[in-house]
Amino acid sequence: MQRPTSFALSATARGGLLAAFACCLVGASFTANSVLGDYPYAGGQFLRYGLACLLLLPLLGRGGLAPLRRLTRRQWGRLAVLAAVGMVGFNLAVLFAERSAEPAVPGVFVGCAPVVVAVLVPLLGSRRPTRPVLYGALLVAAGAFTVQGWGRTDAAGIAFSVCALLGEVGFAVIAVPLVRPLGPKLLSATVCGIAAAESLLIGLLAQGGQAVRVPTQAEALALLWQAVIVTVIGFVCWYAGMQRIGAERATLFSGLIPVAAAATAPLVGTGQYGTAQALGSVLVGLGVALGSGVFTRKPAPTPEGESGPGVFRRAGHARVRQ
Repeated sequence: MQRPTSFALSATARGGLLAAFACCLVGASFTANSVLGDYPYAGGQFLRYGLACLLLLPLLGRGGLAPLRRLTRRQWGRLAVLAAVGMVGFNLAVLFAERSAEPAVPGVFVGCAPVVVAVLVPLLGSRRPTRPVLYGALLVAAGAFTVQGWGRTDAAGIAFSVCALLGEVGFAVIAVPLVRPLGPKLLSATVCGIAAAESLLIGLLAQGGQAVRVPTQAEALALLWQAVIVTVIGFVCWYAGMQRIGAERATLFSGLIPVAAAATAPLVGTGQYGTAQALGSVLVGLGVALGSGVFTRKPAPTPEGESGPGVFRRAGHARVRQ
């Protein structure tokens, strides 16, 4: 009876580590985002997601695309909505929010995603929210706010920040029924391909032939980092982590995004890591420890409809997925 428990605990811990690693990659990518400030938004998204899709395809192996033929129209529609809301729409919302608000404002709203997911996913599954997960999510949100603080904004900045929150929530919730039939690699490749097509369409409608231009050397390196590190590695690790521990617990680790951003900012001279950042990091850590269950002696129970060891089902800030 001890062996199954040991395996379950190991799988839970692995899922937490994968989700944490993905979020740390995203948080450490803000330097690359700043380099892309002058590059056409939609064109940059097209290049980033298109390259990521091409890099992911060889990882699928022979016959790796076969599950796509079994998808229903409803599932294809869900994939399109996932790309539009959780990727392209999310980044657009952050971009517009930062035109009239300081970056901390959308960051604070996005930091509330663990709370929304902790409530929404159980309700969609006709069950009550899990108290440890909900309490942990509240700590994570408080920690993210402490790390980032608040900034100048107006009504438009708040409205677009709310849209960014919805996009972050959608990135996890919409993908819940897709991980089981597709798996992390194929899901990542497919949704990146769709997001690339959606970005190109937006770019052509908004900017025509100016939507894509030859990037500078710095922009090319930033796009390559976003495609390879944040998207290929980050997306696969994120979905693999969610596959093991479920959307509610995996989203707790998104609180590590502002922590990683704050911790790496001094390395490139774009910020400082002070008392507030240290306190916020502690709160995020406590929230993750409380809600995820990866540090407990017994594995946290996996709600019905979520993925767990041996069950393959399941589902990342300012410009996280940019």
